[in-house]
Amino acid sequence: MAGETQLSPACHNDMTEIKDTNPKDRVGIRKAPMSGLPAPVLMECGLVKLHGDLKYGAYNWREAGVRASVYYNALWRHIEAWYEGEDLDPDSGEHHIAHAITGLMVLRDSQIFGNCVDDRPISHKPGWVQDMNERASAMIDKSK
Repeated sequence: MAGETQLSPACHNDMTEIKDTNPKDRVGIRKAPMSGLPAPVLMECGLVKLHGDLKYGAYNWREAGVRASVYYNALWRHIEAWYEGEDLDPDSGEHHIAHAITGLMVLRDSQIFGNCVDDRPISHKPGWVQDMNERASAMIDKSK
């Protein structure tokens, strides 16, 4: 496709491969990798974060904390807007999916930071999603 960068086969090597010529490989391959994260998406998230910084203040969630339900609701509004055919958020002009990803990153950071208010409802029994998937599969098999 036009505008796409083609990587050489050398760029697709096993990331756990150790070069004898570079002793740092032994240490470096055991650290959290960042190279697999798509830079354009991260930069879109950076733009969404900038929009939020200008609107609410930088790192406001670390200072004030967040309520899980607020981020959950925002995530679904962005995903549903995108799924229904609206790619760009009308307020920021950035992609709805980038908004959803950024919201998830802020929510997760707040959990790690220790100031997330977990206001989720009492959870269902473990395995309920798997049960629903099995029911769907049985329904499909029965319809054949």
